[in-house]
Amino acid sequence: MTEPRLSHLDAEGTARMVDVSAKVETERVAVAEGRVRCDAETLRLVEAGLAAKGDVLGVARIAGVQAAKRTAELIPLCHPLPLTHVEVDLACDAALGAVRIRATVRTVGRTGV
Repeated sequence: MTEPRLSHLDAEGTARMVDVSAKVETERVAVAEGRVRCDAETLRLVEAGLAAKGDVLGVARIAGVQAAKRTAELIPLCHPLPLTHVEVDLACDAALGAVRIRATVRTVGRTGV
């Protein structure tokens, strides 16, 4: 059995961008989830829209969309992709003491998101 190899490394171990020109275009979807923990009072203010910085969740949602659009600039060897959809959902979870974040990105292309 052959040992699996990383697609971004050539035979000599040099980092390179993968050639996807021969691949067929298909729908690609990526979902990422995480959370930002904070104290109960901060979470209450954010959820109520009363934080001193204003609409924290709204600004975070826009920042998430902007980050998705700039992924190829921020991650080395990442192909630039024309995104067809970006959705960022944020929910305050008092039991967890955090804001739950779920981002979904879609494209049709030769490489994934």
